[in-house]
Amino acid sequence: MNTYSENYTYFAKLLHWLIAGLILFNGVLALTDEWWGESAIRPIINFHKSLGITVLLLVVLRILWRITHKAPTMPTHLKIWEKRLAILGHTLLYILILLVPLTGWLHDSAWKDASTHPMTLFGLISWPRISFIMNLNSITKEYLHHVFGIIHTTLNYSLYGILFIHIAAVFKHERVDKISVLSRMSLKSR
Repeated sequence: MNTYSENYTYFAKLLHWLIAGLILFNGVLALTDEWWGESAIRPIINFHKSLGITVLLLVVLRILWRITHKAPTMPTHLKIWEKRLAILGHTLLYILILLVPLTGWLHDSAWKDASTHPMTLFGLISWPRISFIMNLNSITKEYLHHVFGIIHTTLNYSLYGILFIHIAAVFKHERVDKISVLSRMSLKSR
C-alpha cells in the first residue's frame, strides 16, 4: 500500500483523536444513560454535560490551531469531486461539532431545575449556564428546553451520519485505492 506522507502537526492529530474519542464515548453514554439505574441518571447526565463542554472547548482550540497552522495539501490521487466532498465533509464536521455542545448547553440552560442544580465540569469547576435563557419565564424556558433538546438530538444524529461517511471515505482510500490517508493522522508518525 502506498502511503501519502504529508502529515498534520502532532498537536492537530492529538486534538483530532481526542475530540473523536470524546464524541463517540459521549454518544454511547447518552444512548445508554437509562441502563445505569435511577440513582446513576443524574451523575451520568452531569458527566455527559462535562464531556460536551470539553468537546466544545477542544474544537474551538482545534479551529484556532487550524486557522494559525496551514493544513497539509490534499493527496494528489484524489479526484476533484473527492476533494470537494472532503472539504464539505470536514466543514460539516466542524460545524456540527460546534453546534452539538452549544445546543446541549442551551438545552441545559433552559432546564426548569437549572437554577437549583449548579453545573460543574467533572464536579470540579463551576460552569455558567447561558444567563439570557435562564432569565426567561418558566413557560418559555420549558418550551425552549424541549426545542433545544430536539435540535441537540437531531444534530447529534447528523454528526454521527457525517462521521460515518468520513470513516467510510478513509476506508475506501485505505482498502480500495490502496493509498493510506490514515497515516496523515497517525499519532505514531510525527
